[in-house]
Amino acid sequence: MKHRLTALVLAVLFFIPLTAYMQSQPDSLKLQKKAERQEKKKKKAWGWVPFPSVLYNTDIGFQFGGLVNIYNYKKNKPIFPDYYHKFYAEVSFTTKGGMIIQGFYDSRYLIKNIRTTADVTYLTEQALDFYGFNGYKSVYNHAWEDDQDTDYVSRMFYRQQRKFLRVAADFQGKFFAENLRWLAGAAYLQVTADSVDIARLNKGKKEENILPDTSGLFNLYETWNILSPKERDGGINNYLKLGLVYDTRDNEACPMKGLWTEAIFIVAPGFIGDGGYSYLRLAINHRQYFSLIKDDLSFAYRLGYLGTIAGKAPYYVLPYQISSYALTTTIDGVGGSQTVRGILRNRVVGDGMAWLNAEFRWKFWYFRFLGSDWYMAANVYGDAGMVVQERKVNMDGVPAYINKADYFSDGPEYPHVTVGGGLHLAVDRNTVFTAEIGKAVNKQDGNLGVYVGIGWLF
Repeated sequence: MKHRLTALVLAVLFFIPLTAYMQSQPDSLKLQKKAERQEKKKKKAWGWVPFPSVLYNTDIGFQFGGLVNIYNYKKNKPIFPDYYHKFYAEVSFTTKGGMIIQGFYDSRYLIKNIRTTADVTYLTEQALDFYGFNGYKSVYNHAWEDDQDTDYVSRMFYRQQRKFLRVAADFQGKFFAENLRWLAGAAYLQVTADSVDIARLNKGKKEENILPDTSGLFNLYETWNILSPKERDGGINNYLKLGLVYDTRDNEACPMKGLWTEAIFIVAPGFIGDGGYSYLRLAINHRQYFSLIKDDLSFAYRLGYLGTIAGKAPYYVLPYQISSYALTTTIDGVGGSQTVRGILRNRVVGDGMAWLNAEFRWKFWYFRFLGSDWYMAANVYGDAGMVVQERKVNMDGVPAYINKADYFSDGPEYPHVTVGGGLHLAVDRNTVFTAEIGKAVNKQDGNLGVYVGIGWLF
């Protein structure tokens, strides 16, 4: 109840001044906005947005580096805010010991009548979240990672190390109806996993900040044989992607109306990987957008499901998010910036997970700056997610002297809920910079999540 009241107060405090600001805008601003919408014909052939990547994300810490979005509009046949070709590149580092290297390409015109997306991503994380499986059936004890608490164990207790390489290409084409498309793709996916390298993290630290050399949850799961030896260190899980996409959005960067629904099968036979696992997974995402005030106010929601429907997937594949559009460097969930904002990343992991996002989006300021069209927007949201297919956890290897209640719960799994809001700044309607905050309702899911990044969630 206390969490709900806090969230309500924050929402009221945020939107009262915003509403007052909106009501104070002169009619000339509305005329300016109308004129700005009519400037499509004046757009140049290329648009590009280079930016220093100085961002913050609760999931990965502060991020610093550089990124660039490049769009080709073709001066003789302008289609702004849509584009003919899009290129994205990023090289960044994070304060939690991570590295991001990504190149992405998207076009409906490289191959006639086929949408082509290609992606090369390399991610390293020295402190990736690991909370066990099946949501609330795994107990989260914040005191164990709080170095100011008398029950402190290690700030790295709920962490593991991972290196992630993906090389992928997807293709989409018309499938009978105008807005219905088939999707086919393939990906090379290599994951290297390990426990946290405490010695490396301790290099150069002051004595009071030294991490204790003790086992974390990842080590314990290995010792207790909850993680099998063949999946513990990662592996190569190449896969084929097959699906259908129905898309009636009026604009991809920030839709005001329409549907975007997809059902995608991930087929991963062992013989095209390292032979360790064969499985079939299904990802369903349904997104819908409603225009409440033309061009300015909308309501949007997303329903998602990701689960294994045949075979067995290794633990490190379970949080891996699947979409028809792969431009995201945060590929984990449920929990965190890409799924349920405000709860701990990977807090909700099982053989099958479902989630819901619902939010209002308000574009309240349009202007021109440095020769580009800009707008400022605000959103308020509620998110929820839960495990709907449990991963089997064999606790026979847990020693008798271990208090299982510290790690496992016999209680039911139920929705992990958050509320929050944020601000968004868009350049040329296609590049959107985002700052959001989310509050977990249940302390078992953490406290606050802060996300400064790029793009609307969906």
